[in-house]
Amino acid sequence: MTRSFLELSQLTTRFGDTLALDNVSLNVTQGEVVCLIGPSGCGKSTLLRSVNWLQPPDAGSVWLDNRPVGQIPETGGKRAHWRNPDLARQRAKMGMVFQNFNVWPHLSVLENIVRAQMVVLKRPRAEAETRARALLDEVGLGDRADYWPDDLSGGQKQRVAIARSLAMDPVLMLLDEPTSALDPELVSDVLGVLKTLAQRGMTMLIVTHELGFAAQVADRIVFMESGRIVEMGPPADLLEAPTTDRLRRFLDQLSTLNPFADAPHAPSAVATGA
Repeated sequence: MTRSFLELSQLTTRFGDTLALDNVSLNVTQGEVVCLIGPSGCGKSTLLRSVNWLQPPDAGSVWLDNRPVGQIPETGGKRAHWRNPDLARQRAKMGMVFQNFNVWPHLSVLENIVRAQMVVLKRPRAEAETRARALLDEVGLGDRADYWPDDLSGGQKQRVAIARSLAMDPVLMLLDEPTSALDPELVSDVLGVLKTLAQRGMTMLIVTHELGFAAQVADRIVFMESGRIVEMGPPADLLEAPTTDRLRRFLDQLSTLNPFADAPHAPSAVATGA
């Protein structure tokens, strides 16, 4: 059986009486960028955290590159959870970037990126450092290698977090509101890095409220509410001509952030890649 590069099948998660994910299925092809949007509490972050088993679902399965994540299918529909080393190896293929940076404050910028490579990938220090410096150059922080995280702006910390994830050579990037904790003037630097990754063909699943960004980089946008996928499609179709009343109301509430109200985000620019 040939599977999609990333396949989420019938994910269901409860937190007490709250149904966070309600039988959610989603397939992502290699190189595709999918942005998840929706009101707070709709299940976006829970879905993202289910992909790398940070939040194991109560039911359903996750497959990445034809291998299960977090569980081993067994006969009779049962499943056995992986041992931690097996799960760690699979998670190493997925870069996770949180909204609150999660850089290690007791390590320099360079060490933040070097240390994970040495511990998880067993890379020699010289190789890990060469990779780290190249990535810092890519995210515009080549001159900040010896800085401490406390000496960086929020946008710089987030770019360090992205570089650290990329140093692990992931096949999939998971980003949970990567700009929500940033001051408005710092958002563009982080979004610029993500746009470059998208152009290079990195497979990404991104939770975001930045509709202009989603309109420019996403191959598909998924709108969620109450733990379900309500609507999904190409940005120009979904954001300009939603088919459900619920998405129309959501976009109306965010009218000041409507990407198509601005010339740089016009539907023609999105559709043609201009």
